[in-house]
Amino acid sequence: MEQKFCQSCGMLLTEDILGTNADESKNEEYCIYCYKDGAFTGDFTMEQMVEYCSMFVEEYNKNTGQHLTACQYKDVLRQFYPTLKRWKDDDANLPHADHPMKKVFIEEVNALGIPGLHIDNLYVLQGSFINQPYCINGNEVKLLDDNDTYWGNQIQKSEGRYYGIACCDKYILVSQYDKDGNNAELVLLKKR
Repeated sequence: MEQKFCQSCGMLLTEDILGTNADESKNEEYCIYCYKDGAFTGDFTMEQMVEYCSMFVEEYNKNTGQHLTACQYKDVLRQFYPTLKRWKDDDANLPHADHPMKKVFIEEVNALGIPGLHIDNLYVLQGSFINQPYCINGNEVKLLDDNDTYWGNQIQKSEGRYYGIACCDKYILVSQYDKDGNNAELVLLKKR
């Protein structure tokens, strides 16, 4: 059986992470993180995609049994990406319309007035990737659905701490955590 890779980020495509077309049908060429509702979720250059995806070097190493550094992984991506449709096709032929909700979420997050939190972009992220446990009233709880996708981002707050943002049609979640994702604290959960 032939393996298919997202023609934008290179992720192995499986049925559960296929992107969606404007008519809500599944897209067989792109993953949900790169392509949603018939358009790319972010306008990247190939080098920006390399930088973004290099954050996931540990996941790559785990899946391949390799032990690459982020710099080595960037070199792998720079060699692989020119073979993918998004990076070899004429840019004018690719769908660059942003999802309208992306701009709405960016405005809503910036209007929260949280010190040091300002975003210019959001990405489609899998719930299982960003669903961190929080201690609420002495209980450990997760607030996101592992099987859903969210518009999200990570913003460095201070040395070693980050803001994490997750948005969906029902609410906006802002958390803060250590560089390694540990010690997550809920900053805000706002119903939309």
